[in-house]
Amino acid sequence: MIRLNFEKMGGLVPAVVQDYMTGEVLMLAFMDEEAWTHTLKTGLASYHSRSRNTLWIKGKTSGHVQRVKEIRIDCDDDTVLLKVEQVGGAACHTGHRSCFYQKIEDGRVTIVGEPVFDPREVYKK
Repeated sequence: MIRLNFEKMGGLVPAVVQDYMTGEVLMLAFMDEEAWTHTLKTGLASYHSRSRNTLWIKGKTSGHVQRVKEIRIDCDDDTVLLKVEQVGGAACHTGHRSCFYQKIEDGRVTIVGEPVFDPREVYKK
């Protein structure tokens, strides 16, 4: 099995997630060994939820799964780049396509783009 250096960063490695067609950065998450193994086994991007301290299968609740098309590992074996097909058009729990929808311009935060979905409807909160 492909081995990552989980020990170096306390059991987690960062995972940068890009749209495999456009290269747009969709999100940053963290993987532990369980998430890494699950991702390799299923082809669905899975992460470690730091807030819940558990396996997080992206899109399990919303249906906006990430189908992994390509995986790259950095030179130190401690960071992953996932190139994914973002099902449903949005990676962010706020409903935006990318988690990076806030842009700094002239010392202010500007929102870039409109949400693709209403998180209150999707997450029933």
